Amino acid sequence: MSWLRSAAVAAALVAALPLGRSADVWLADGALRAAFDSETGALVRLERPATGWAIENRPSLGVSFRLHAPLPQQRDNFVFGWRQRAAEVDPLSDHEVRIVWRNLLSEHGGVLPMTFTARVTLERGALTFSGQLRNDSPLTVETLEYPYLGDLASPAPNEPLYRRHMYYANLERHEIYPHFENQQGYWGVDYPTQGAGSNNSLFCLIQAKDQGLYVEMADPRSPYFLGYTFEQHPGVEESMDYTVPPGPSIGGKPVHLEFRATHFIFAAPHSTFVLAPVVLQGYSGDWHAGVDLYKAWRATWFKPAHLPAWARQVHSWQQLQVNSPEEEWRVPYRDLHTYAEACAANGVSAIQLVGWQRGGQDRGNPYLGIDPHLGTWQDLHQAIAASQALGVKIILFGKFVWADITTDWYKEELYKYAIKDPYGDPYQYPGYSYHTPTQLAGINTRRFVMLCPLDAEWRTLATHEFQKLLDLGAAGWLYDEVLGHGPALYCFAPDHGHRVPEYVYAGDQPMSDALHRAANRVNPDFLFAGEAPEDVMLQNYPFSYFRITPGRTPVCSYIDDQTPLMVAVIGFDDREMLNQILKDRYIISYEP
Repeated sequence: MSWLRSAAVAAALVAALPLGRSADVWLADGALRAAFDSETGALVRLERPATGWAIENRPSLGVSFRLHAPLPQQRDNFVFGWRQRAAEVDPLSDHEVRIVWRNLLSEHGGVLPMTFTARVTLERGALTFSGQLRNDSPLTVETLEYPYLGDLASPAPNEPLYRRHMYYANLERHEIYPHFENQQGYWGVDYPTQGAGSNNSLFCLIQAKDQGLYVEMADPRSPYFLGYTFEQHPGVEESMDYTVPPGPSIGGKPVHLEFRATHFIFAAPHSTFVLAPVVLQGYSGDWHAGVDLYKAWRATWFKPAHLPAWARQVHSWQQLQVNSPEEEWRVPYRDLHTYAEACAANGVSAIQLVGWQRGGQDRGNPYLGIDPHLGTWQDLHQAIAASQALGVKIILFGKFVWADITTDWYKEELYKYAIKDPYGDPYQYPGYSYHTPTQLAGINTRRFVMLCPLDAEWRTLATHEFQKLLDLGAAGWLYDEVLGHGPALYCFAPDHGHRVPEYVYAGDQPMSDALHRAANRVNPDFLFAGEAPEDVMLQNYPFSYFRITPGRTPVCSYIDDQTPLMVAVIGFDDREMLNQILKDRYIISYEP
């Protein structure tokens, strides 16, 4: 391959470049100061002048970027920024710099004909990193990590630092200093690693005691997966409580915490890829101040979905499971009215009906037809109409994210729509166990594969299945695990009609659009509810249901206090849970 022929010579030339730093290029305003090495393009300083926080602390540990471009016979082929020299570091103004890296030296593939061009702007305290990769090589670039902080420091020695991001309607909180627990890879990483991703949260907070650093994937379309990656070097001092070594070095190696935004771009050979901008912004205060930055940006693009009037009022729900995968057949359709009468008498406005379809809850997915053991279609249709005549809305439970692999439908047809991994195999999920000792031991649990929402044929089939639910006359549905694609972030199936690979979450919008069009033809007031949809998808599933545990942060209520948020109550005398629900302005879902 001609692009490798001069690798040895080029590598020697790059290695021979002087390692000493020349003058830095600074961007500055009243809120942030950032410095870039004029030879390497590395971010070597990041400061908040108002508080004196040296966020990027030691210039010698500054990093420009990292890129992963696997070779045909060796996947471990990185381009490390510290091995590169910038072709251009061009300060366009006091608030903008353009940096270009060309002919990138990789670890095992020689010099690669690639050009990475970055633009960094500082405006009103927001430091924005944008970039474009021109890949003229025959390799696929899987990830490009930029911006990259090589020495993320706490504002003061031993002052705790946490990463916070949204997940399941909570603002997760994980310590990253002075304790750092490895959470990724187990034995598969060289350094303790933690991370989160844009599929759950378009922002990440790096939170100190009374200030923080806000990180944002500044594209609400979320066109690909962005990881917020933290890595502790060279490791922890002792592993019982994951203590970070207290000094600047240990064993002759510098102690430092790295942070990088990991863009999973899968840039094809001989292509150009434009990165989503990443914004860094300092703030003063606790997590509220950090989330305020997200709220301000969200207000520029978020479009609230239509909600029926009854769902906006103060009310509560009752969840009723009528069947499980172990064939309990608890409540025949014709007896539904007795529950509706009890709800009406006690001021409960809706029943979430679970397990009503053939096979019961978490069996037979994505099937949405009636179960003959519970009654006829007419039985359920009439029971729904009678319940709603009493003022008790019926919300049918269902899901399209995966298929039960034990069904004939999967074996004969649905297998075609399975999300495939790079080896051509479907991603699998272990499923859920119910009721009997055999299933609770995992022996006969129904396993699932994830279905690809990027596949137009599957979306058409799902819409046809959804029509069965609409025809029953329910007031809405609750899409369980609405964004629960499990381990499947990208689909590599070559026959789904999408780019290979393509980001799975990019299919959630077209799937939602198809379902909304079907519902609008039947009932414009049909309620779309989902289990803890990511904040962006509240524009499509505007009613959110989830469960809470002690210590959770009610971030969704803080972001938008008009979004209907519903929480389960399962105890017989659940006063503390009810108090928490009332305190955080949640809707009650009774689930005895």
